[in-house]
Amino acid sequence: MVGYGNTCDAHHATAPRPDGTTQAKCIELALNEGNFNPESDNLYINAHGTGTHLNDAAETKAYKIALGDYAYKAHISSIKSMTGHMLGAAGAAEAIASVLTLVNGVIPPTINLDCPDPELDLDYTPNVAVKSDVTMAISDSLGFGGHDACIAFRKYED
Repeated sequence: MVGYGNTCDAHHATAPRPDGTTQAKCIELALNEGNFNPESDNLYINAHGTGTHLNDAAETKAYKIALGDYAYKAHISSIKSMTGHMLGAAGAAEAIASVLTLVNGVIPPTINLDCPDPELDLDYTPNVAVKSDVTMAISDSLGFGGHDACIAFRKYED
């Protein structure tokens, strides 16, 4: 683990801030602490990804704000598509999936992503896992009450 970001926007009891700005700041904090380099890093994002338009649109905006044009190069998926939302345990499972992506070089798919929303135009790894030599991964979590957390992991090289 090389970075962490935490923000709170208190926008709504259960909904994320729709413009993605607070979540973007959280992501930026984790990436900066982890020394993310868009020129040399191959990034995987384990999205909070609840599969709701409100959440997924806000997350897409956050990635674009935090990463700029690099957002279109990042590998993104949501394991919630396979596990469901485990509420309090979701962040732990997503962190594990992020580390396993670094170790195994396999981007987990977002299953059942058959009709992507045109507004969500990033690479959300629809339906099929992808091999990629990922160097950095972040796990992005949104909590009730506007609590955002993001942890960054970097591939360990001997």
